[in-house]
Amino acid sequence: LPGNPPVQTKKALKQRFLKLLPCCRPKSIPSLSESKTVPASATLSSPGFLADSVEDEFELSTVCHRPEGLEQLQEQTKFTRKELQVLYRGFKNECPSGIVNEENFKQIYSQFFPQGDSSTYATFLFNAFDTDHDGSVSFEDFVSGLSTILRGTIDDRLNWAFNLYDLNKDGCITKEEMLDIMKSIYDMMGKYTYPAMREEAPREHVENFFQKMDRNKDGVVTIEEFLESCQKDENIMRSMQLFDSVI
Repeated sequence: LPGNPPVQTKKALKQRFLKLLPCCRPKSIPSLSESKTVPASATLSSPGFLADSVEDEFELSTVCHRPEGLEQLQEQTKFTRKELQVLYRGFKNECPSGIVNEENFKQIYSQFFPQGDSSTYATFLFNAFDTDHDGSVSFEDFVSGLSTILRGTIDDRLNWAFNLYDLNKDGCITKEEMLDIMKSIYDMMGKYTYPAMREEAPREHVENFFQKMDRNKDGVVTIEEFLESCQKDENIMRSMQLFDSVI
């Protein structure tokens, strides 16, 4: 969204996005997640959660943090029962403890951007998924964010993006915050950034962003300005629709 980079083809964008999801990573890649102790009282809120067999039930018994019941997650998200099962198995494959902390998240994410340093952007993304700010992302956090990104309304998706850019969560985006975001993206893309990385490029993207979004020129972008500006931009609206049928 920042700087409106060239729009990729729908197929290519879907494939790249899927590679970034823990549930879609090749099983041959070893998990980087570490166990994290949680209260032993954590239990499934319904007995038939994401299991289709006795083996699945046995696997669930080894999880430290058990997610909410399937019916509740279906109500809270826009995923079907089968989709939730697939997502959960992939999430558990990467995060056997049922939760992932920031360091684990950064390690997993860095495997897809070996040419650059994705750690800062991964931190921003982790904080966007960690909605209760407890320092960990559970399966519930993961599918809630994913449901918004993939199945939410345009306003839902734009609100999620605004929250990602609003680093201190004070309800507005400053130039400093957007500059941090842009620098993290360039760092993540590394030497393969196109067009070729120029030192002043991130700041130029920020100025373009504020010229378009900061309608009252007060130096910050509010959620109202963000939504209004995005909804009037055909390129942004087109990019918001690319994930409609990712999974």
